[in-house]
Amino acid sequence: MRYALFLLALLAAPALAQIEIENAWTRATPPGAETAAGYMAIRNRSSAPDHLMSAASPLAARVEMHVHLHDGAVVRMRQLKGYDIPANGSLELKPGVAHLMFVDIKRPFKEGEKVPVTLRFQRAGEKKVVFSVGRIDATGVKQ
Repeated sequence: MRYALFLLALLAAPALAQIEIENAWTRATPPGAETAAGYMAIRNRSSAPDHLMSAASPLAARVEMHVHLHDGAVVRMRQLKGYDIPANGSLELKPGVAHLMFVDIKRPFKEGEKVPVTLRFQRAGEKKVVFSVGRIDATGVKQ
C-alpha cells in the first residue's frame, strides 16, 4: 500500500512542477473599495494543455476570472469560467487584457502587503501563489 501511494505521489509531482506562476501582483486599493484586480503570468512547461478552473483567497469572498473585450472605444469586462493555458505556452493576465477579480475584499489591500491565492488547475491541481501589493497607480511594471 505504501509503495502505491509513493508511486502516485511521484506521478503527481511533475504535473505541479509544469505550471509556473511569475510576477503575481495586485494594486493597493482605496478605503471602501470592494474589488481588486490581480495579474500574473502562467507558464505551462508541459506538452499537454491545462485549464485554470478557479481561484480563491481568504481576503475575498470570491475570486473571478475576467477578460476585457474591446469594441471600438468601448471596453467591456466579461467573466469567464476559466483560462486555457496552451501546452508549452503561457497566458499573461495584465491590465486591459485579463485579470483575476477579488470580489468583496475583506479589507483594503495596502502597498507592500501579500495576498495569498490558491489556483486550481484541471491537470496540475492546486497551486498556492502570493500576490504582491503594489502602488495604487501600478501599471504592470515589475513590482
